[in-house]
Amino acid sequence: MRMRYLIAIAALLMVGAATDVRGTTPILKAAQTDFEIAYLDVRSNRVTNFATVTAGTPFDVRVVSGPSGRYRAVVDDKMLDELSAGKWRWIAPSKPNHYRLAIVGPGQAELTVNIAVEVPAAKIRNGRLNGYRIGNYPARPLRGLSIYNRPEGFIEVMPEHLVLQVSPRFQLAQFLCKQESNFPKYLLLRPRLLLKLEYLLDRLNEAGYPISNFHVMSGYRTPAYNAHIGNGRYSRHTWGGAADIFVDQNPRDGVMDDLNNDGHIDKADAHWLAKFIESLAEREDYKPFIGGLSPYGSTASHGPFVHIDVRGSHARW
Repeated sequence: MRMRYLIAIAALLMVGAATDVRGTTPILKAAQTDFEIAYLDVRSNRVTNFATVTAGTPFDVRVVSGPSGRYRAVVDDKMLDELSAGKWRWIAPSKPNHYRLAIVGPGQAELTVNIAVEVPAAKIRNGRLNGYRIGNYPARPLRGLSIYNRPEGFIEVMPEHLVLQVSPRFQLAQFLCKQESNFPKYLLLRPRLLLKLEYLLDRLNEAGYPISNFHVMSGYRTPAYNAHIGNGRYSRHTWGGAADIFVDQNPRDGVMDDLNNDGHIDKADAHWLAKFIESLAEREDYKPFIGGLSPYGSTASHGPFVHIDVRGSHARW
């Protein structure tokens, strides 16, 4: 393990020094439990997690590692019956809403999955879902890949949901599309993207850079908004699997920090962050997070940032 840390630090020395955050309180890993669960297509031991499910369908979760003993699963204070040891199935209600699933371990450690029961995409009329403009998804998935299938449903967001923790460091509001609208709003958000963001922050902190969070400049985009800003029809943003991020730590001023410490805020800082992420690509624990990666420079409307996604294959541009 130590050798992995040394490799990461060596990679950082090759790409330049990080922004000067010395004197701040070091930030360690986001809180984790002593057991790990599997649900949907991800595994996690984070204390706070997120999932989506279609109304009326089963949501399966199981403990895949951890201390021996009795585990319990509770949804909104109602105990779930085990299918087998450490495995449960919850049937999502027909009414779209947000629900809290808690898994409690033998030592009373608790792991939470905040589950959004989606509003069916079948309710879209003339490109709008309850008045919120969605637009149109491509009729055919790109190269026949299932990750580009039309969404079956959308997460409904009311004002009270904005502060919902979807991972230890991130809230639901950070991933909303930027298009102007009233409530309800809707979005897609892949759990694997959240786990990747948390993973990257952990690795930065382990390498000696106490960065508390990323600024998510762009998360989900509706097809309508994505077309409006001139991006391609198959952008991973429109499936909730991408984020444009930057470090805004010192000072917190809404733009990228001077990560390479050259006195300028420019694309070189985005390159610094992208190279750090690239340095992790050969690690075994990075494999679940393989995806797109690209640094971008400043424009009249924003500063430099880095695009990441979890498409499952390497993509660079």
